[in-house]
Amino acid sequence: MTIIEIPEGWPADEDAARAVQEELRRRLVTDEEGPEAGTGNVTGLDVAYDDERDLVAAAAVVLDGRTLEVVEEATAVGRVSFPYVPGLLAFREIPTVLAALGGLTADPGLLVCDGYGIAHPRRFGLASHLGVLTGRPSIGVAKNPFTFTYEEPGAARGEFAALVAEGETVGRAVRTRAGVKPVFVSVGHRVSLDRACAHTLRLTPRFRLPETTRHADALCRRALARALAGE
Repeated sequence: MTIIEIPEGWPADEDAARAVQEELRRRLVTDEEGPEAGTGNVTGLDVAYDDERDLVAAAAVVLDGRTLEVVEEATAVGRVSFPYVPGLLAFREIPTVLAALGGLTADPGLLVCDGYGIAHPRRFGLASHLGVLTGRPSIGVAKNPFTFTYEEPGAARGEFAALVAEGETVGRAVRTRAGVKPVFVSVGHRVSLDRACAHTLRLTPRFRLPETTRHADALCRRALARALAGE
């Protein structure tokens, strides 16, 4: 098993990470519509940790945007590359996530992250970070609320409410299943909020969470279990 080591020069403390985050944030593109929902490929990204052994497993699962069938999948296992600091979680896992993405032969298309894009204290969460680094359109679809306020959306599927931080709309709480708690959608890079929400609804025909996330979550957990078993 190959372990992705922490890259040379990777930020080692909070100040260094924030400086990198701010520099990359200047490259963020938020004025493009992005791909239409139901077209091209969409790639789910997720990670699983074993902090005791300082390991993180990343999965990248490509789905056909029209049929939602799996096109390709890849995994990587690496060292946790940064301590746990809220708002800087991307630095813990990005080298390994990029390695998983690099293992794909299919065009990843839109990146769908289990986390946030601009709905972030410094408007640069994991989805934005990965989008800028790869140049690909990206969105964040998170399970839990973060640093914003919102009103509960209506109970029907497709209802939504704005996520607001410091008076700015940074995403939407979107009801993907009737009567089930919403997911939290934000722009990552090179996608509009309307398109991000359209993709989210397209990717949730049966369950609360996107199929991209469901596949990637299961795959990274299997990859971590194999790594811990020494396979």
